Amino acid sequence: MSESAVDEKTSPEEPQLAQDDFVTTEHVLSLPDGELSYRATAGRMVIAEEKLDDGVFKGATPKAQVFITSYVKTVDGAPDPSRPVLFAFNGGPGSSSVWLHIGLFGPRRVVANDVDERAKPPYGLTDNTETLLKDADLVFIDPMTTGFSRAAEGAKPAEYHGFTGDRDLVGEAIRLWLSRNHRWLSPKLLAGESYGTTRAAALAGYLAQRHGIAINGVMLISAVLDFGTVFFSEGNDQPFIHFLPTYAAIAHYHGFHPGKDVETLVEEAAEFAYGEYTRALAKGGRLPTEEFDAVAERMAELTGLGLEYVKLADLRVDAHAFFGELLRTRRLRVGRLDSRFTGHVGVATGDGLGDDPSYPIIQYPYTAAINHLLGAELGYSSDLVYEIISRRVHPWSYKEFENRSVNTAEDLAFAMRANPDLKVYVGFGYHDSATPFAASEHVLAHLRIPQEAHADIVRRYYPAGHMMYVHQPSRIQQCQDLAEFLAWSVGAGQKPESNGPVI
Repeated sequence: MSESAVDEKTSPEEPQLAQDDFVTTEHVLSLPDGELSYRATAGRMVIAEEKLDDGVFKGATPKAQVFITSYVKTVDGAPDPSRPVLFAFNGGPGSSSVWLHIGLFGPRRVVANDVDERAKPPYGLTDNTETLLKDADLVFIDPMTTGFSRAAEGAKPAEYHGFTGDRDLVGEAIRLWLSRNHRWLSPKLLAGESYGTTRAAALAGYLAQRHGIAINGVMLISAVLDFGTVFFSEGNDQPFIHFLPTYAAIAHYHGFHPGKDVETLVEEAAEFAYGEYTRALAKGGRLPTEEFDAVAERMAELTGLGLEYVKLADLRVDAHAFFGELLRTRRLRVGRLDSRFTGHVGVATGDGLGDDPSYPIIQYPYTAAINHLLGAELGYSSDLVYEIISRRVHPWSYKEFENRSVNTAEDLAFAMRANPDLKVYVGFGYHDSATPFAASEHVLAHLRIPQEAHADIVRRYYPAGHMMYVHQPSRIQQCQDLAEFLAWSVGAGQKPESNGPVI
């Protein structure tokens, strides 16, 4: 045997680069007005990074494998490139896109738990006859280490566990999807929920600046664009002010304001919060005793909390304290994501269900449904854990915002100034204690955009929580609202009306 033959036989194999592993299936959805045929594609898209060595191009190296599920309407087996494309993702940071995917937008939806309508294990899926697939093709993106998204072999996932890395990765997935599917001439929309709204606002500006992609519409569901408005910290009174109307709405739901509608109550709470209450907090120790007592009495009346508790808290009740105190005499704690939900605490002075009794009740059916959908119906097989919400993304890096609040309002404002045709939808849940509606209204009111551009923002309120579509009447209404907004944003319909209280 020759020496060269020995070398050929014993030399190690060349490493195999990561490759896309998409699976495509064809489906038909029966709707009241006829059948909708669509093509579903699920799998991981390889994202590569160009390499330069001393200014010399050295090719592209796989860095990430981003899991994407897309639904494209077909006619006679072919897609329509003139249809709008909606790119959707959830928040966390660390959340997959499962919530918007099978809770609101997709052609199949979870049979979910609600407060007075608990589904029992093993849960299920059903057709979503209100799906936005009727109005746009849908692309759901799972950020790094969520869903089935992972780093490429040899790459570090932590590079994408932070504001800029995450934004750029999702932006690259959007650019590649448009290129590979020949959809650059399609109307384009972004939809985000929770931290996904932070990401969506950042992407609206980033895609315009980096890739020249003009977005037609941005859907912000349970929005948070300035963390300083919602994160309780020493010396920052903003969250106490912005949460107060939400506290009032929650108290209303739990029976503290009989005979009064929630819209009127919230308007009263907002007037108090941004008037007497704001002035009282600003005065601090300079507040006269009689004024302190009057403000405490009004705050207790609006929020349902005991007067002495409000006084002991020095008028500053953070959300965590509110969840435990409002219904303590009933041995119940209210939820954070959806404060309609309650859980027995075990011991009235304890915290037996942790921070949020609403989350597990919502999580269980979504976990079962997405794993069934991807494997049994869309044909994507993987032994990886589909990470619904992954703690492995933490610590999340906000290094770009050192010594200041995380804020992407200016990214959205830039996108609206640069593209005067951009439309914005904002959906609020009255009982959402993760991203309180008054905080979002405050940020929207302070966007640095022309006064006339505020007319390009549509606001819609729902009697539910963070995932307002858990409440089925809200889900049906929201689907209709979003369809109308989508049509308006692409020039095919009239502007929808805003609703809700005056904040």
